[in-house]
Amino acid sequence: MECPLKKGAEQIHGSPFTLADLVDYQKDSIVSREIIRKKTGTLTLFAFDAGQGLSEHTAPFDAFVYVLDGTAEVTISGRTSTVNAGDAIIMPANQPHAVRAPSPFKMLLVMIRED
Repeated sequence: MECPLKKGAEQIHGSPFTLADLVDYQKDSIVSREIIRKKTGTLTLFAFDAGQGLSEHTAPFDAFVYVLDGTAEVTISGRTSTVNAGDAIIMPANQPHAVRAPSPFKMLLVMIRED
């Protein structure tokens, strides 16, 4: 089945798709693809090649991470957790966090903003 998002973002609505198929790995890179952006939040897909990562930072809102493929290492306030495909983790607002790819992995990041 051809991915509806690849035809145009408006066609993703109302058609089934597989999240992991909407973003591809690229050598030595992190690829991101925003699939929903609203003033109340975003849904963004990421594909991390092995050895890539997001350095420690904070965000003013909770962030929900769902690993779609592979394994991620997520560090929150100095504590590192291994998050495997099918697992999720919430990175609390205003706490330092980082993401690292010991091997290639894909994730869905859900950010919900407060009013």
